[in-house]
Amino acid sequence: MTDLFIDTDVIIDFLIDRKPHSREAAIIFTLIEEKKLKGYVSSLTFSNLYYALRKFESHNKVLSKLDILSNMVSILKVEEHTIKNALASGLPDFEDSIQYFCAIDNKKIDVIITRNTKDYKKSEIPVMTPGDYLKTAVS
Repeated sequence: MTDLFIDTDVIIDFLIDRKPHSREAAIIFTLIEEKKLKGYVSSLTFSNLYYALRKFESHNKVLSKLDILSNMVSILKVEEHTIKNALASGLPDFEDSIQYFCAIDNKKIDVIITRNTKDYKKSEIPVMTPGDYLKTAVS
């Protein structure tokens, strides 16, 4: 089974049906529900999602979606060394650098799934968009 670290942008696409990206995100989450893939997110993802989704939906609806998500994926801790590595990394997007080092800290992650691949150019593990992943890995 492939272990995927899923970036926040892909989860937002899925949770609010953000076109044209939601279809590929939904396929990935379906494969996770079917236990064909294992999904991981960082604990930071939940606060980011709450902030982003709250612009579109009520507090209770957002919490309900986050609860469903929490049952679909494994949640990785953001540790002190994760933050320090992100601060020292020089990566252009600080939030993405935290996500990256959280994924790296978990030795199981095979691929980072994001639409912001440019922010992960020096990644030690493969980084793919949902569409590219589905074309190459699942077909």
